[in-house]
Amino acid sequence: MIKKSLSKMTRPVAAISLCCAAALSLQGCVEMVVGSAVIGTFAATDRRTFGAQTDDKAIVIKGEARLPGLLGKHGHVDVNSFNRRVLLTGEVVDDNAKALAEREIRAIDGVVSVANELIIAPVSNYTSRSNDALITTKVKATFVDAKDVSATAFKVVTEGAVVFLMGRVTQAEGNRAADLASSINGVRKVVKVFEYISEEELKTFQSTPSKNPPSDN
Repeated sequence: MIKKSLSKMTRPVAAISLCCAAALSLQGCVEMVVGSAVIGTFAATDRRTFGAQTDDKAIVIKGEARLPGLLGKHGHVDVNSFNRRVLLTGEVVDDNAKALAEREIRAIDGVVSVANELIIAPVSNYTSRSNDALITTKVKATFVDAKDVSATAFKVVTEGAVVFLMGRVTQAEGNRAADLASSINGVRKVVKVFEYISEEELKTFQSTPSKNPPSDN
């Protein structure tokens, strides 16, 4: 009798477990679908070619792998690339280290240009970097809320409360984005690192749906 009772109790428990597992599985599927939809939306508005997106990722990976070995613990360099145009931000010990970092990045295949915004200063601390991350989030959110700029056309980098804006944009788009970023509390300065395009090129982007794969811009 006891065995039969245990068997009857086990079946409902097993059924509940299976239902929970199925629910979690379905939740994962929903998250995947929603995530893919969001990523697809960003990809559709990326103004870089698939090749440029791939090169940008490769440039960043190579740069981040090479520089720490050259600069050691006294240097902190962030490498960002948009359409093969590289932005270097962070702190280095002296002008020689700054020049060395730039030469190393220029030697990477595919790099078109380098904007060397490294400063001679002690390595930034966790608090400073956390504040920079918060500013970047605020800038991106402001771009999304604005109705007259395309948020996905910009890459935002913040270092020492200085906001660097990258992207393939028109003069008007760049100026508007800079104005929006400079209005955010805590931003010390806004630096434009744009690749400018014409109004005609912009219309082409807007009228031709992108077939590019997802971008993590």
